[in-house]
Amino acid sequence: MEMKPIIPFEPVRAERVPAGPNWVAQIKWDGVRMLAYFDGNETRLWNRKRNDRTAQYPEFADVRTYCRADSVILDGEMIALDQGKPSFHEIMKRDRLSAPAKIAQAVSRVPVTYMIFDVVYFNGNWTYGMPLEERQRLLEQIVVPGERVQLVRNVPDGEALLGVMRTHGMEGIVCKNLSSLYALDGKDDRWQKIKLFRDLYAVVGGVTYRGKIVNALMLGLYDEGGNLFYIGHAGTGKVTAAQWERITRRAETMRLAAKPFANEPERSKEAHWIRPELVVKVQYLEWTPYGLLRHPSIQSFLEADNPKELCALGQLYEN
Repeated sequence: MEMKPIIPFEPVRAERVPAGPNWVAQIKWDGVRMLAYFDGNETRLWNRKRNDRTAQYPEFADVRTYCRADSVILDGEMIALDQGKPSFHEIMKRDRLSAPAKIAQAVSRVPVTYMIFDVVYFNGNWTYGMPLEERQRLLEQIVVPGERVQLVRNVPDGEALLGVMRTHGMEGIVCKNLSSLYALDGKDDRWQKIKLFRDLYAVVGGVTYRGKIVNALMLGLYDEGGNLFYIGHAGTGKVTAAQWERITRRAETMRLAAKPFANEPERSKEAHWIRPELVVKVQYLEWTPYGLLRHPSIQSFLEADNPKELCALGQLYEN
């Protein structure tokens, strides 16, 4: 086996849990996709972008400690917990390290668990031609669970699992068809992810450009004292090219010399400040520890007589 990183199979976004006896659901762990490669002599860890992450996770750098195989490619997710819940922020504390001394310190400071959900290669043979159900049975035989290595479990009732994820404020679920084959560099509806997002109203206090057209909005919320705080920027969502052009024209009439935000926004050097009058509805996944929206997406624009009232920090307790 020559170890070359593959592009793993990806789920597509879905709005509803698929129905039928052949579907199972799994927790969406909010970690870093990671594949473990073992050629019989050496273990390498590669993420889904085919970047080598072996050095960042030394406790998983010998597959033989958690898998009985002469050669294997395991697919899963590295996760780190914050107050008992998977946290993308926490796992990034490990994934972004490069200095050996800092990595060694982080092994105990930010413990990581490898959540394994698939096997792509085993003992000299590719397994992507096997149905998921068979691949999972193989995983049960070869993976040795431990404190830092676990198999991702199936839940037959996807709606029930989604409800549990909602109750605990977690990211969502992935639904998989038990008959699905593993498509290298593939993405289709045999695997479907349902994410749990929240929404809020935010006011735009700045914009950035790509060429001569606005390509992102800098968002803020007001505190009780009327101070506007930057909460992130959004450049994706339900926005047409025509809408971006209209926003560009409007922004030119709303320019400010100084930032309207009480805190210092990211991307300030690229920003053009505008009067905080334009209100948008934003969908987001969660808040980062730095008070910024994670994965904000623009859903709609609206005219508001009183943006300070509509775009208040207080709405966070209502969502």
